[in-house]
Amino acid sequence: MIPFPDISPEIFTLHLFGLSLSLRWYALAYLVGLLVGWRILVMLARRPALWGGRAPFRPEQPEELLTWVILGVVLGGRLGFVLFYEPAYYMANPSQILQVWNGGMSFHGGFLGVVIVSWLYCRANGIPALRLADALGVATPIGLGLGRLANFINAELWGRPTDLPWGVIFPGEAAQMCPGVTGLCARHPSQLYEAALEGVLLALVLFVMVRRGALRWPGLCLGVFVMGYGLSRFVVEFFRQADAQFITPDNPLGHVIGGAVWGVTMGQLLSLPMVLIGLVFILRARSRAPVAA
Repeated sequence: MIPFPDISPEIFTLHLFGLSLSLRWYALAYLVGLLVGWRILVMLARRPALWGGRAPFRPEQPEELLTWVILGVVLGGRLGFVLFYEPAYYMANPSQILQVWNGGMSFHGGFLGVVIVSWLYCRANGIPALRLADALGVATPIGLGLGRLANFINAELWGRPTDLPWGVIFPGEAAQMCPGVTGLCARHPSQLYEAALEGVLLALVLFVMVRRGALRWPGLCLGVFVMGYGLSRFVVEFFRQADAQFITPDNPLGHVIGGAVWGVTMGQLLSLPMVLIGLVFILRARSRAPVAA
């Protein structure tokens, strides 16, 4: 077992006029991920040869799009968590829906939010939506990986109990409530599994594809990103602890469909459509001729 590293969720805290203002690793991960994604979009816009002769958007437009994306991530991520994971609680406590500082964000909700605002931005600026979606697919994985690293630092979204040598002893009463385990309970560091798969691996695959001309097939990079994330999340869910509201004595793995032993979690249920949709985009893109160079 590996003891949890002594890392505070807060990078630093300022005390001003009786108020405490903290910069947390999670907030920094969001900020850096968005800024890195913005710079990747600018880089792609400045290399028209990657697109077959002309980039679909100008290098200055990603800065404006960034504001739209932030709105989509925050609102979509929060509303997705409310609707997918704890609808009954938030319907009974509607005043807490917008209290994002108390935690609770859904990637699938944030993804839908970005899809909607990006489509609206494309409509307003005459940009081919599918080609911008390809660029966003290439720019996103690094931010996802940073977000999962922040989840690890926050000691949240940990995995199921394990006796493997890289199991981590996460702090907190909830993390140490492992039925049948005597003494300290080690868990899968599922946040790091996700950072490696949907962050590092997916980013490398997409970067290699772009270098080999994948942006000349509209929808191809988008399809690989969507399917790649869906597959990564589906696999990691086998090691990740389900949300507490889905776990009961008769359903210890937190399956939302199926039985106590065989079934799918909410994360898997939301990821399966992404795998299918991504595959459709890949097949459609490869069935068409590439954009002429």
